[in-house]
Amino acid sequence: MNKSHTDMQENTTSKKANKLLKESSPYLKQHAYNPVEWQPWGNEALEQARKEDKPIIVSIGYSSCHWCHVMERESFEDDGVAEIMNSGFINIKVDREERPDLDHIYMEAIQQMNLGGGWPLNVFLTPDAKPFFGGTYFPREQWKHVLKEVLKAFQDQRKALEDSADSFTNALNTSELQKYGLTETQTDFSIEDLNTGFKNMSAQFDTTLGGMDKEPKFPMPTLYFFLLRYYHLTKDDLALRQLVLTLDEMAKGGIYDQIGGGFARYSTDAEWFAPHFEKMLYDNGLLMALYSEAYTLTKNTTYKAIVNETFEWLRREMTSPEGGFYSALDADSEGEEGKFYTWTLEEVEKLIHDDILLFKSYYNISENGNWEHGQNILFRAVTDEMIANYSETPLNELKLKIANWKKILLQARSKRPSPGLDDKILAGWNGIMLKGLTEAYRTFDKAEYLELALFNASFIKNKLINNKVLFRNYKDGKASQEGFLEDYAWVIDAFISLYQATFDEQWLTLSKELTEHVVMYFYDEVENLFYFTSDNAEKLIARKKEFFDNVIPASNSVMAQNLYKLGILFERSDFSNLAKNMASNMKKLITTDPSWVSNWASLVTSLIEPTAEIAISGREYLNIRKEIDKTFYPNKILAGTASRSEFPLLIDRPATKDQTRIFVCYNNSCQWPVMSVDEAWKQINKTI
Repeated sequence: MNKSHTDMQENTTSKKANKLLKESSPYLKQHAYNPVEWQPWGNEALEQARKEDKPIIVSIGYSSCHWCHVMERESFEDDGVAEIMNSGFINIKVDREERPDLDHIYMEAIQQMNLGGGWPLNVFLTPDAKPFFGGTYFPREQWKHVLKEVLKAFQDQRKALEDSADSFTNALNTSELQKYGLTETQTDFSIEDLNTGFKNMSAQFDTTLGGMDKEPKFPMPTLYFFLLRYYHLTKDDLALRQLVLTLDEMAKGGIYDQIGGGFARYSTDAEWFAPHFEKMLYDNGLLMALYSEAYTLTKNTTYKAIVNETFEWLRREMTSPEGGFYSALDADSEGEEGKFYTWTLEEVEKLIHDDILLFKSYYNISENGNWEHGQNILFRAVTDEMIANYSETPLNELKLKIANWKKILLQARSKRPSPGLDDKILAGWNGIMLKGLTEAYRTFDKAEYLELALFNASFIKNKLINNKVLFRNYKDGKASQEGFLEDYAWVIDAFISLYQATFDEQWLTLSKELTEHVVMYFYDEVENLFYFTSDNAEKLIARKKEFFDNVIPASNSVMAQNLYKLGILFERSDFSNLAKNMASNMKKLITTDPSWVSNWASLVTSLIEPTAEIAISGREYLNIRKEIDKTFYPNKILAGTASRSEFPLLIDRPATKDQTRIFVCYNNSCQWPVMSVDEAWKQINKTI
């Protein structure tokens, strides 16, 4: 049973709490008994800085961040360090997962200073919250030196320091489109645009180990969603080979929890072997959707197993009693990174009595350990088929043995002290996982996937949405803080997917209502993009837009995809045109290096080839949907009803008494209705 970081705090009865004790964030609570006089971000702390004319330290991290824990132990729990910080600074702790708006601003500031980036992020601000210096992790003695030097500069070189802070703040307020020269107004895209971009992107492929040719390696699911769509459009074999290679290698590697399911955040090496052991909800939601969709193309049974094991992990370790999904699992347990997930040879020999040699060969266990301190990370170097052939074990018998090994080790592992659980519930990350669950259900038709998806969707609807406003954070029975653009974008996306899985119109109606709210309160009509924060949000030193796709796709690119889909489903040309205009801003990057804008590039594949609008009417509408979803075809939109519907894509296409009809449409113009899925595919393939 996992415990939150709050539950895992050491006995602190003899320590004095700071102002973080009453916060809901597990990350902030971790620091509640530091001798540093931490405060949460807010008017009280900012006003104190102005009143006392002190510089501010903003320290940003998150609960499952290994180096955040290290810096806390080394520096923030040290009385000598705390004395310097308390006497000279106003000290503010920020959970980047609760306040990504602050994280975006101050991370960009540090990068402008050419000081790298990452977490923990420690930024020094003037009393009016403008950044002038900072960095990431500092060892204790270096941190003490930095603190003293900053205080000296603040006293002796105040004017120069403030001028520098003003310069960085002005840069933060520069238009991102202007900064990167993205002034394209041509909304038409061609296959040549994508071909050029793919050629440049493919030069960065690691064609031996999968992923991109660098380390550490992050899964980057959005890149591979694009490869799926690019392959669908072009049948370029390189795109398919790189996709399959990457998914296969990740599935075999230590980045994947071979015993309990789910992926770690990244691999520290090029081989996907040694993970940074923290598990994030968003990674696993994206990867669940990716492996599901890839299965519809490849029919690789390993992908099916990956999805199911990740689902079991989600249900077992990450689902709240109310139906929300928790945020993350820590990399550390018992003060050591990865201890929960690794094994000594002695430990496994006590558990696996029969076939121990086969087990050691399968998971690459060595006597001295394949990782640190005699520990072994379980990973697979070759496929099950190769192991079966090498060991002269029938494949079906080997698979039974593997399932038994996993059961034994999972049971033994469950008795270990668990990594800390960040049990806050974030709307956007829940949307990502809801989309993953829904896509898994559409692919594999497992009722338990849909059951959990509906449980979570109802939680979002009932606990996080109030009068068309989506709240970001849920903890201890309370929703707080209006969502950021990423929250709206991902929940809308998930509800669109859930509608296409169930044809329950409440999810599509909610998607439209939330989208209209976003257009009203987040939209910048000058640049045809959305701000990350609402018009009603706290006014910070800069108001940013997010459009680069990273580990998580940019909120603007997700929103553009949503607008495109809803434009079709509701026949809203204003939505469709806005999506196209948003994508046009990215044309330069799509043609030069789509690895930075791969989700935008995925949208462009739908703009180049007409999207199949498939409307299903009749009693068998759900079974027809299931048949359609068995085939890999990413550029489609589904709508369905048992009888009739007032939704635009269905309104003039009612069911007949005894037949279920399928209407294949393009640009709101439909072909003659057909009665079978095979006939529908013939119409689609003929049109394309």
